[in-house]
Amino acid sequence: MKRFIAPTAFLLLILAPGGAGAGTIMKTAGRAFAPPAFKPFCASEPRLCKTGGGAKAVSLSEARAAELKQVNRAVNARIEERSDLSTSGRDDDWRLPTRYGDCEDFAILKKHELLARGWPASALLLTVARYQGQGHTVLTVRTSEGDLVLDNLTNSIRDWSRTPYSYFARQSQADGRRWELIAGPERVAQVRQRPDAQRPPHVSTAAFNRR
Repeated sequence: MKRFIAPTAFLLLILAPGGAGAGTIMKTAGRAFAPPAFKPFCASEPRLCKTGGGAKAVSLSEARAAELKQVNRAVNARIEERSDLSTSGRDDDWRLPTRYGDCEDFAILKKHELLARGWPASALLLTVARYQGQGHTVLTVRTSEGDLVLDNLTNSIRDWSRTPYSYFARQSQADGRRWELIAGPERVAQVRQRPDAQRPPHVSTAAFNRR
């Protein structure tokens, strides 16, 4: 896939202005088929497939926000994008990359790096989508300010619903070996209005767009 997004697509990535609760979360709608290469990847890297344990959404402090941006930028700079066919001879091959990788490999390495920094596996979900007619994989990070996407096509951290992708499925938080269909967005503000909702500290996601 291309290492850039067209300027017009960037317009779709800009976060809408707003205070706490402006972000969105992914609503899910039942089980989905996992990508074919996911099962052998889990057999070789079970720790990176797990989603259990820890908070379902991380309270997004300023330090946590900076960590997300640093990891996304560092992995994008460190790994050279190459197709699975050119690196492994397979159409689809999920792995923890060292020098080269496809979009899913970037996402896997970002999950690995965040786990090493103490982020809970339950909030780090591999997610598949479509972009310009091709499959694309990103890492979804569930936070108090919404579901944020770490993407090899941009160094910016964006709310998932403000990216140019058509999302299909993501890992289940209950069982990382299972995948769930993505139905659409729900605003964080709506979730916080529920009687049992907790209200974590707010950190503006506009900070992610500062260079």
